[in-house]
Amino acid sequence: MEMSLLVIFWYGILHAFGPDHLTAIADFSIGKNRRKTLFITSLFAIGHGLSLFLFAKILERVSISKDILGYGDVISATVIIAMGLYLLFMVFTNRIQLRKHMHKNKEHIHIWFGKLHEHNDDTVAKTSSLSLGLLMGAGGVRGMLITLGAVQGGMVNFTMVTAFTLGVMLVFGAFGMVMLYVNENFLGNLTNVRRAFATAGVISLAVGTNILIG
Repeated sequence: MEMSLLVIFWYGILHAFGPDHLTAIADFSIGKNRRKTLFITSLFAIGHGLSLFLFAKILERVSISKDILGYGDVISATVIIAMGLYLLFMVFTNRIQLRKHMHKNKEHIHIWFGKLHEHNDDTVAKTSSLSLGLLMGAGGVRGMLITLGAVQGGMVNFTMVTAFTLGVMLVFGAFGMVMLYVNENFLGNLTNVRRAFATAGVISLAVGTNILIG
């Protein structure tokens, strides 16, 4: 069983390197501090693992063709494209804002979506990252079931999904730290912030479209 969990953990690491996942992490991590970045990436990983677990349990009891499972990739691609369009809309309608202030002799930068006088919190981003992880988990069902079938006769239990989720979380957290470095060193003014979100939006559209036509 220990070897099986190790295989699943490693598969979670490999699975997390998918361009759709890293694109989603980038979209949600831009402009966030260390605590918020780690929290959001962890929620995304947890949502991803839960989704895979639920789908796998359903598919243990219901016979569904591989063609139908392939629609999970369509869901993932659609979500990524929608995120890209949303970010580009925010950029071109000037709804991305930045404000600086000093706190305990240290400069703090706040970035938010909305009008200049509005300063919303990250509740929406946190909830969305969990929901997005749940939705995009559908895109990995087919590959995960193949892996589970190879190591455990196709049976799925919560321990195995936990191992998978930890592997995903490791990569997402590491990539979140890369995004944190970008936030701290390159997003010190509103022009760069809007350029970063525009770049993320274009990449999201490209990645999502490539999945659909691939």
